[in-house]
Amino acid sequence: MQGKTVIITGATSGIGEVAAIRLAEQGARIVFTARDRARAEATLVKLQSANAKAEHAFHMADLSTLAEMKRIGAILSREPRIDVLVNNAGAIFTRRQETADGLEMTFALNHMGYFVITSLLMGKLQLGARIVSVASGAHRGAKLDFDDLQSRKSYASFAVYSRSKLCNILFNRELARRVPQGVTANCLHPGFVDTRFGVNSGGLMRTVLKVVKPIGAISPEEGAKTIIHLAASPDVAAVTGEYFTKCKIDRPTKEAQNDADAKRLWEISEKIAGT
Repeated sequence: MQGKTVIITGATSGIGEVAAIRLAEQGARIVFTARDRARAEATLVKLQSANAKAEHAFHMADLSTLAEMKRIGAILSREPRIDVLVNNAGAIFTRRQETADGLEMTFALNHMGYFVITSLLMGKLQLGARIVSVASGAHRGAKLDFDDLQSRKSYASFAVYSRSKLCNILFNRELARRVPQGVTANCLHPGFVDTRFGVNSGGLMRTVLKVVKPIGAISPEEGAKTIIHLAASPDVAAVTGEYFTKCKIDRPTKEAQNDADAKRLWEISEKIAGT
């Protein structure tokens, strides 16, 4: 990774921060987005310690609104080169919220954030560049209702989150068909990781996470391994359009392998984004 530039969304905690630090240790320059300036500055210090020679940087952004996605995408597109893009920022929300664009918050942040930023940076990707999107095994059991992508008919936080992760895999599937030749696109399940994920959840979700995380969750260090593998390993330099678990190709659900749905989701996302 010596001399390469890696862009990571959501790198101020958890697997995003671990991946950023480990890739910096391998020689990469890290550019990341953040919502909290104090945490961003703390992460920057860690990156400078990991690789003092690189001019690491961060940009503040709320990736739940289209205007912010486009603003930060325009800023990131000024980078002289982009070797790796890691789509990682995401969240789960206890109650249904709408963004300024009238989008359901989970769909906006977890799916449209990936879609818009990737689309804006596509033309800057170097030959041999890699796009890595953090999805989740939570997609299992999820199905998309294209007539209700904004979850207006009903809302259950984990079900909506699961659908957003299904969107990530379908997005990656179509993305792999559309990237320039020599660029790869893969997604992954990091595992059930003990991170800040869900920290702002309330009610039953927060209670469940508090009980389950100490029992079954893996460390952020362990959870970041597949991100790092897809971003840096020569073993996957020519692999594209796949879904990985524990650094190995895995098979997502039948719904996640539906090419017609992948194409339809892409076209709908283009209309929403106005691209």
